[in-house]
Amino acid sequence: MSHTFIIIDDNQEDVTRTQAIAERFRNLSFLASANNYDDGVNLILEHQPHLVFLEIDPSDKKSNLSLSLINELYRYLKTVPKIIVTTGKKDLAYDALQYEVVDYLLKPLNINDFRKAILKFDRAIQSDLPQMDVKNPVATYEVLDEAEVATLEQDIEVDVNDIEVQVTPIVLDKPAVAVVQQQNQELVICVKSYGDYRYIDSSDILYFEADNNSTDIHLNNGEMITAFKTLKHFETVLPPSQFLRIHNSYIINVNQVSRIHTGNTVCYIKNSTTKLPFSKSYKENVDLIISRIAAGNYLEI
Repeated sequence: MSHTFIIIDDNQEDVTRTQAIAERFRNLSFLASANNYDDGVNLILEHQPHLVFLEIDPSDKKSNLSLSLINELYRYLKTVPKIIVTTGKKDLAYDALQYEVVDYLLKPLNINDFRKAILKFDRAIQSDLPQMDVKNPVATYEVLDEAEVATLEQDIEVDVNDIEVQVTPIVLDKPAVAVVQQQNQELVICVKSYGDYRYIDSSDILYFEADNNSTDIHLNNGEMITAFKTLKHFETVLPPSQFLRIHNSYIINVNQVSRIHTGNTVCYIKNSTTKLPFSKSYKENVDLIISRIAAGNYLEI
């Protein structure tokens, strides 16, 4: 079985380098590359590859490449491709892991680290296909003899002193927010502030409200919790399958919407008198909420 891949990177030299290494793996098949956000999304939607190599900190900021591209894919695809981040900085590693990327590789790419990432990709693909014959798993291994490996590493590999990316997700003396979702388990948000860990089930959240550089999290029991992160941060890390931004000041839990009045541009919250305004700039997200509700057990009278 051949696994198709796309490269999204604003640097063409890095695209060529990534492709050269990837093509040393027998079951990886290159489809195309893109150097900006819009072209990248369109390529993925057109080809629906198994794997995407994604730059998230581009040198050309006009390319708009970032982790938000992954969120965009969830709006259209039932099954999102596996993502391997390839970038020059390790600062975004923790944020990337919240998106459940397969791996986070530092540039210039190292053949040994690349091999490990592909093995992780193989394992992720196999876990998604329980019907596979486990006695004969499909492996994306290299078909190189040792002389070829030596040549490849000499020609392509640039010494990065065998950098190992180590991520400390919680800084003890600063407020933090972590979003964790185990497979087949409910999303849990951990709001931490100076040693106080508060775990919130996503189903208990009604909406998020911007408050300058912090965000108020409103729960279905009437409680409000303040997190020292901007609403933009939550928009980036929360799964769009459950939470969508409807206004500069609000992100709403799609499952908590009881009514949408398009004339008055407001959304109503279940089991309460709370109504939140939505703006024209987020009308597309409101339409998405309407379509999702209609796709469920829905009877229009």
